[in-house]
Amino acid sequence: MSHHVAPASLRGKRPAEPRSCRSAGFPFKPDASQLNFFMVTLDVSTRSWDHPTVSLVVNVASECGFTEDHYKDLQQLQRNFGPYHFNVLAFPCNQFGQQEPGSDKEIDSFVRRVYGVSFPLFKSSGKEPDWNFWKYLIDVNGKVVDAWGPKVSVKEIQPKIADMVRQIILKKKEEL
Repeated sequence: MSHHVAPASLRGKRPAEPRSCRSAGFPFKPDASQLNFFMVTLDVSTRSWDHPTVSLVVNVASECGFTEDHYKDLQQLQRNFGPYHFNVLAFPCNQFGQQEPGSDKEIDSFVRRVYGVSFPLFKSSGKEPDWNFWKYLIDVNGKVVDAWGPKVSVKEIQPKIADMVRQIILKKKEEL
């Protein structure tokens, strides 16, 4: 764990250890309701989608044992591939062990200060997957093409994202 200062509502609370997530029954394949979770939550009208974009939607928590690695790797993905053809879209989630108790403003301030996050954070709809740091890959048509639980690292899925972004770029070159 790094030595950082959490928002006031998070101070004094110890982050969960990754082993606490084992009770969620990992690994398992998401069912249709889990794959559709963010499709109904994400309001695409709030963004300008004037070019093809691949998105990785993630339910995040500041006090989960997966927080540090995921935020660092998600920010690296955003730096590597975004913002033109790729975006990380993060939804703070407090449903699992109350691991995201801060207000929207506290959460935003915390992740930007501690992890240098530059990707958007959204409000949660209250409909949740089975644990924090589920990752949903959305293609240029807005369709969920894959989903991974928290034990799958961001680095493990980076090649699939790179391939999807590469396909967008190649298609644009063909159109020229």
